[in-house]
Amino acid sequence: MEIRSVKESDYYVISPLINEWWGGRQMYDKLPKLFFDHFQNTSFIAKKDGKIVGFLIGFLSQTYPEEAYIHFVGVHPDYRKSGIGRKLYNEFFDIVKKNGRNIVRCVTSPVNKVSVAFHTKMGFEIEKNGDKEVDGVSVYTDYDGPNQDRVLFVKKLI
Repeated sequence: MEIRSVKESDYYVISPLINEWWGGRQMYDKLPKLFFDHFQNTSFIAKKDGKIVGFLIGFLSQTYPEEAYIHFVGVHPDYRKSGIGRKLYNEFFDIVKKNGRNIVRCVTSPVNKVSVAFHTKMGFEIEKNGDKEVDGVSVYTDYDGPNQDRVLFVKKLI
């Protein structure tokens, strides 16, 4: 498998796949082309046999000089549980550390139990200051707008 930085043209390959990879959930609008244009040094593509099988879109925080943020990650459904997500995250962690950052943040929807489990397994901690709990998980109500509750994660890199 090959991991490389994203290119602007990757947007046109990935964007039509997003809703499909998320089982029909409308996620397409959460990943505009600007991420492929402006965050190429901190965003990655995973390819296997010439086919894109995963991606991670992340960036270094402009506001918090010790932090980085993972905005969007996807792995093709046929390739899940094969370590692609872990490899993409580790590539991002390496870049974050090389840039003198030691904190990585990300969010997910509380309905995405697989994402919650994956982030926990990757060493992220769930931020505990949410205003409600869903299945024992701290959740921030309306974090991304009305009816857009989120679970917030933080990981300190060593």
